Amino acid sequence: MRLVFAGTPVFAQTALAALHAGGHDIALVLTQPDRPAGRGMQMQASAVKQYALQHGMALCQPTSLRLDGNYPDEAAAAQTAIAQAQAEAMVVVAYGLLLPSWTLHSVPLGCLNIHASLLPRWRGAAPIQRAIEAGDKESGVCIMRMDEGLDTGPVLWRQALPLSADETSASLHDKLASLGAQGILQTLAQLPQLNAVAQPTQGVSYAAKIDKHEALIDWSLSAEVLSRRVRAFDPFPGAHTVWQGQALKVWSARALSATTDQAPGTVLQASEQGLDVACGQGVMRVTQMQKPGGKRLAFADVLRGQPDWQGVVLGQ
Repeated sequence: MRLVFAGTPVFAQTALAALHAGGHDIALVLTQPDRPAGRGMQMQASAVKQYALQHGMALCQPTSLRLDGNYPDEAAAAQTAIAQAQAEAMVVVAYGLLLPSWTLHSVPLGCLNIHASLLPRWRGAAPIQRAIEAGDKESGVCIMRMDEGLDTGPVLWRQALPLSADETSASLHDKLASLGAQGILQTLAQLPQLNAVAQPTQGVSYAAKIDKHEALIDWSLSAEVLSRRVRAFDPFPGAHTVWQGQALKVWSARALSATTDQAPGTVLQASEQGLDVACGQGVMRVTQMQKPGGKRLAFADVLRGQPDWQGVVLGQ
């Protein structure tokens, strides 16, 4: 099938590579403009742009697609490029720009979106992180035909995936990226005969974009909630607490079946098994952390260089 592809991060690049390998004709690739990234804040191309350039695909990087917005010339150029592509459908994956009405009707078979949740649960920007944070037992992928709402379109393909007890956003990202790539190939193979199913009106929830301030550990919360947040915020933005006036990253932790009357944030015990910290309810064992300026290490390795934790109160 002749396609326009719109996407930006690695999650989207996985789908683009699968479509390309599957023999689809990628007539045009839309991706976000280059952004400064890394310690040196050098301009960096998106994962999708890098793949498109490597394979000689036509590329367009508008700042906005709104013809009546702040960048009308860029939007108009994208509109012309899409028209000239003469594609049958558009595949949209984690693009990061709102698609105005004209884009939804720019190709005969419409815009198909790969969404990393079991819609209508976790519509929005951060479905992977929010599913883990909420303690969901399963996640999955939906392929939907886009409409003008926020992830409200009818679903063409749906596949659930159980979440492991130690699932992180990093591990779930990779599983769902692969699942989404499989799903879009199966969906396109059955278009246009495939029936779209309207999303139920019950069970709607929204996955708000992750804000860095959320990653600061509030030790007054329960150990169960905090351990889920640690996994949800791996790799970004990385859960952290205050230690000796600096940020101490917590990369891996689990809630223990223990109780304590110590103040939240108080270190109860430090051993090779981990750092046990009092929470508002229960105890959380930190098993992997990163000291300021250091590397991500198992706590057993941290303990050898920093043996004195007794009486430390984190978060102060």
